[in-house]
Amino acid sequence: MIFEGGCYCGSVRYRAEGEPVLEGQCHCRECQYITGGEPNTFIALPLDGVTYTKGNPASFTRTDVPNPVTRRFCSSCGTAIGSEIRGSLMAIKVGTMDEPACFSPKVAIFTIDKQPFHMIPEGIPSFERMPG
Repeated sequence: MIFEGGCYCGSVRYRAEGEPVLEGQCHCRECQYITGGEPNTFIALPLDGVTYTKGNPASFTRTDVPNPVTRRFCSSCGTAIGSEIRGSLMAIKVGTMDEPACFSPKVAIFTIDKQPFHMIPEGIPSFERMPG
């Protein structure tokens, strides 16, 4: 799979290439903060398949939680681009893709934190935490 995307203001652009490891929705409380309350819809790919073609995103990593992700975002407009996971994966936010319609969630994770107004597409597997 190959796709491109970027932030709202156009200061950061990326190209992603690789076989998706996971395509889904994350309902964890941390993702709700980043999305403004909704689940995070994402495509996780190997980190080495993601290159920035314009600008460089800012980053934030929490220091008070075990196994934190590094969040990448545009320092100009604030658009959340994605999260680096354990230095090997990049979970790219579907809303930043040039063609988000090509996305279809395959799984819903961390539904233990799901809010009553979150919708999970019918028929996709759901897990209270990360599936083994």
